[in-house]
Amino acid sequence: MNAWLDIKSAGRRVGYARVSTADQKLGMQLDALEAVNCDRIFKDHGISGAKSSRPGLDGLLNYIRPGDTVIVFKLDRLGRSVLHLADLLVRFRNDRIEFCSLSEGINTTTPGGKLVYHLFSAFAEFQREVIVENTIAGLDAARRRGKHIGRPRSLSPKSVALASEMISQRGHSLAAVAKRLGVSRMTLDRAIKRQRLDDVA
Repeated sequence: MNAWLDIKSAGRRVGYARVSTADQKLGMQLDALEAVNCDRIFKDHGISGAKSSRPGLDGLLNYIRPGDTVIVFKLDRLGRSVLHLADLLVRFRNDRIEFCSLSEGINTTTPGGKLVYHLFSAFAEFQREVIVENTIAGLDAARRRGKHIGRPRSLSPKSVALASEMISQRGHSLAAVAKRLGVSRMTLDRAIKRQRLDDVA
């Protein structure tokens, strides 16, 4: 890990640590983040990565600004799923935020490390397309079997994917995206949660 102490950050070093259950300890993660001289560390203690809202992560996203570097001990401490992790890294890139994961040796403050952003961006786009295709295929198959699939959804799978991308990658609010799509916040929230279940499945 000593090789990653030299993080070439123009801004602040902002750490993030999370454990899933109340009886787990943050000590190892905090020690590692303090060793790389984080200016501030946000924490979620006893909160599963599957939770859509995490106070510590939400606070970090509101705190960081262009030029800062987000640092975690391990990749799985940040994202609740691979798609969520990819969305966050794309959002960091769009907002000119650097990213380091100490255990995996990822460091986007170096020229070679920036490739990580491109890879995760491509993966996020691919994964979202797969989810849309699988959703459409599932609905078509259900119709062919004569299965009743309920009233027509207000949003198409592609619209839900776009909405999720705007919120996860570009930092738009749920309310703003719902208004743009002409649906209620609750309708959009339910649709995105259904999509996330497809991602985890």
